[in-house]
Parts: sequence; structure tokens; C-alpha cells
Amino acid sequence: MKRYARAVTLFAGIGLLAAADGGGTWTQKAPLPSSRSEVGVTAIGTTLYVIGGSNVGTGDDSRVEAYDATTNAWRALVPIPQGVDHAGVAAIGTTVYVAGGYARGNVTSAVWSYDTVRNRWGELSPLPQPRAALGLVALNGRLHAIGGNRGGSVTDHEVYNPSENTWQRAAPLPVGRDHLALATFGGKIYAIGGRINTPARNVDRTDIYDPQTDTWTAGAPMPTARSGVACAVYKGRIHVIGGESPRGTFVQNEAYDPASNAWTSFAPLPDGRHGTGAATIGDALYLPAGGPTPGGSRSNTLFAFSL
Repeated sequence: MKRYARAVTLFAGIGLLAAADGGGTWTQKAPLPSSRSEVGVTAIGTTLYVIGGSNVGTGDDSRVEAYDATTNAWRALVPIPQGVDHAGVAAIGTTVYVAGGYARGNVTSAVWSYDTVRNRWGELSPLPQPRAALGLVALNGRLHAIGGNRGGSVTDHEVYNPSENTWQRAAPLPVGRDHLALATFGGKIYAIGGRINTPARNVDRTDIYDPQTDTWTAGAPMPTARSGVACAVYKGRIHVIGGESPRGTFVQNEAYDPASNAWTSFAPLPDGRHGTGAATIGDALYLPAGGPTPGGSRSNTLFAFSL
């Protein structure tokens, strides 16, 4: 098991990274059975799920692999019925949901559910409009599908009710973008970073959605404009990690504190990554797979961050 000491200042292939004020340590865990990028990531209990993605030579990937944080081991699960990359992934209870993405190179509106207890997939009511590179997040027992790309960045925001298998529209993003980060904290949704059509137009926006009023407000911008990022809530902050631009991939690990509306830099990734996700299990934040260089690169690494 490789361990990386907390960093101070370094070059990240994208430029000089500021000191990691918040500290922290990255550890390398058991590698994924397969190298992939543009995967969907979520966690239920002590299990990390990595779904679909892209894998050079096979096109859109249908593999589903699960990591047990208590044993540091991976296992293969029933594949998703349709290979997909750039999909939105989130979990409610013991069910994982996969929405949109690219399937066979085309933008899809398909929505799938995976029953982690029965180890089986089902098809649900599709998104009102197809889109890829969207964000999907669970809040109060419902799914919010936000942003994405459909021939260009979109402001779409729809809410899925699992009990009725229906979608309804909600207040759109203030600025349409894709490859963004989504997180929930304190009953609100945070949409952070992303790009407008191209990674050459990365944004630093922090937009906050209140479901009680169906309105968006602005938070403090992210210090480093990025897209293709991973995101997870960890110890009271929203960590936004990695990402890409035309010049390279990012190692930045910047965290937003909703209480103070302020950002702090933490220990950077050991190596740049984009096209992945992150999830918190216990005392660690996990980041699997992803591309080490812009575009179609891939990896099978599993990094874990802890404070």
C-alpha cells in the first residue's frame, strides 16, 4: 500500500499549486480490476460502486465493480444492460441510479436502477431530454439531474420521484454547463465548476439550490476553475478534486465550507485525474479510476484521502 505525505507546494502539470492549508494524506488502495475513465461513482454503506465508463478498445463499458472498504477488495457485479459513459450516478437507500450519458457514442435519456440487495438492474422512466456529462444527486428521497451536454451545455434541472417513476422540471441552472460537480449539504444542492461546451471554458462557479423555494443563489467561487472533477462531502466540507483543461489534468483538492462560504486547499492528488467521481466511506474519501491526461486516457488506481 502506497502512502503519500501531505504536500506543501508542487507543480501539477497544470501550473503551480498553492500550499495545502488543510493538509491531509492520500493512500493508494487495491487497484480496480479494469482501467476506465468517465465512470459513475457512488457509495452505499462500506461499498464503493464504479459503473460503466469508457475503455479504449471496447467503447462504452458496461462493467460494474464494487469495492469493500473493510476488506480492501473488489468484486464484479451484474453489468449495466447498456454500456454508458459520462452518466450521472447517485444512490437512494440500497438502490443505485444511472441517468443519461453517452451510449454507443450517442447522447441517451435512459435511466437505470440497480438493486444492490438483489444484484439486478431495471429500466425506469427516461429523462425528459437526453444529455451527457450531467450531475445527478439525491436529496430528500428524490433525484436531481442537473446540467449536462446535448449538442452544447444545458441548464436543464429535473427531479425524479422514485415512488411514482416520474420526472418534473425545477429551476434551471443559472449558467448552463457540463462536467460539473454536485453535492448535497444541509438540505441544499451545490453545483460547482464545470465547463461551457469545452474544457477551454472551465468555470469556477458555485451555485446553491434551495428546494424549499426552487431558487438558486451564488456562493464563493472555486479557487481553480475546473471541469471533469470528482466531488464528495467529507468532514463538513464539499471537496472538489482533480479535473481537466486543454493543458492537462488537475491535482487540486479544494474544499468548500457552506457554513463560512469559504474555500480551503487540501493535500493534492498524487497524480492528476479527470472523468471520475468520489465518495466518502467512514473516515476516508475514495477516488477510483479516471484519466491521467486530457481526453480518452484511463487508469485503474484507487486513491483514498484522510484527515
